[in-house]
Amino acid sequence: MTSFEIKKFKTLTGHNGAVYPISLGLTEDVFYSSGNDGMIVEWKLDGSEDGRMIAKVNNSVYSMLTVMETGHLIVGHNYNGIHIIDLEKKTETGSLQITDSAIFDMKMNRKHLFIATGKGEIIVVDMRSMDILKRIKLSPSNVRSLEIIGDLLFAGYSDNHIRAIDLKGLKEVKAWQAHKNSVFSLRKEPSGKFLLSGSRDAHLKIWNAAADFSLKESIVAHMFTINSIEFNRSGSHFLTGSMDKTIKLWYAPESRLLKVIDKERFGGHLSSVNKLVWSNYKNRVISCSDDRTISLWDIQLY
Repeated sequence: MTSFEIKKFKTLTGHNGAVYPISLGLTEDVFYSSGNDGMIVEWKLDGSEDGRMIAKVNNSVYSMLTVMETGHLIVGHNYNGIHIIDLEKKTETGSLQITDSAIFDMKMNRKHLFIATGKGEIIVVDMRSMDILKRIKLSPSNVRSLEIIGDLLFAGYSDNHIRAIDLKGLKEVKAWQAHKNSVFSLRKEPSGKFLLSGSRDAHLKIWNAAADFSLKESIVAHMFTINSIEFNRSGSHFLTGSMDKTIKLWYAPESRLLKVIDKERFGGHLSSVNKLVWSNYKNRVISCSDDRTISLWDIQLY
């Protein structure tokens, strides 16, 4: 399946600074954004409404996470900790001061929230009791990205390493130098067979999840940092977003580049592409950028 059609559906504006995180809502047609301006904004994926600010924090937001089971949005408020928003009531229900550094990524595993910080810590929080269970510090470098495959948490660090942590014992089980620069993005292939990593060195690497994470493939994928990697639901295709202002569409079984989505040909972003989300709503893709805009894309695969 390598035939496709790409069309920009809409550009959304309203943020007063770079837009960093995107998180899907409780229903398929809703998503949330935030960034440098600290505004948490709710949008409709059909583009029928302007964005609606549901909360605001004082500092930049690099990371957000929707917890479908509880109906909450967790906001990583840089230098201040996390804020928890009830998405039905659109009100803040709690907060936790856990770090005075940046929060780059968050992942949930059952009741535990894992938080990647600029102090080299992965902070583990029990979201039922709101207790800090552990601070895992395996390097003084920033923890930039997190991903979970089975019983392992993978963390990408600014010291160029990926580290695997056992979710049961919260101990490191493997570490390797994955790139020549910071590991900015991690994403599992939907079947769990492969882990993809993107780096400040502009390389995309594919690791065998079932074979001691040996390197399957290394690709010079972009000109600059790869900020985001995102698969479609079936895993047949994936996207990469980069500081070089482009989004690239790839055919996953062959790791083959199909199309470069840029400003000149598709009306793409004017600056760094920071986050990609491939939604289930009409197969629509969301991208956000340092240019303060959010783009909605229709990508049809045949």
